Amino acid sequence: MIQTRHLFSIKLTVPNIIDLGQTPLGGRKIAQVSGGEFSGDRIRGSVVDAPGGDWLLMRSDQVLTLEVRLTLKTDDGDYIYMSYRGLRHGPKEVMDKVNRGEQVDPSLYYFRMSPVFETSSEKYAWLNRIIGVGTGRRESTGPVYEVYEVL
Repeated sequence: MIQTRHLFSIKLTVPNIIDLGQTPLGGRKIAQVSGGEFSGDRIRGSVVDAPGGDWLLMRSDQVLTLEVRLTLKTDDGDYIYMSYRGLRHGPKEVMDKVNRGEQVDPSLYYFRMSPVFETSSEKYAWLNRIIGVGTGRRESTGPVYEVYEVL
C-alpha cells in the first residue's frame, strides 16, 4: 500500500495563455505562471514570477497534458526548482465549465501531477530525494494543487 504525507498546497497565478493552435501533436498552448504561494508544515513560500510556465497539449483523446517548470522561493530565502508533468480530463460538460473558469467540484474530473524537486539548499536537500504526487483543481486565476510526498 502506498502511503503519503502532505507536503504543501500551492496556488499558481496564470494571467496569460498563448494559443499556438493545432500542431501535429495536438492543440498547443503555453501558459505564463506569474507567481503564487505554497504552504505546508515543513515548507512555505512564494512562486517566483519569471521564468515559469506550463506547456499544455490537448491530445486527440481530449486529455490535457501539462509540462510545468517553476522556481519556488522559501520564506527563509532558499530557491527550489520544481517541475512536473500532469494530466487533466473529464466529461465534456464538466471540462467546458472548467475551461470557462467556473467553479467545479474537483471530484468530477481527473487532475493529477507528479512533481520533481531540485535544490542546492542544505535545509531542503531532502526534496532532492523524494517522489511527489499531487491532485489539482482549476480556478479562474490558475491551478491549485495539494502536493504529497510518497513515503
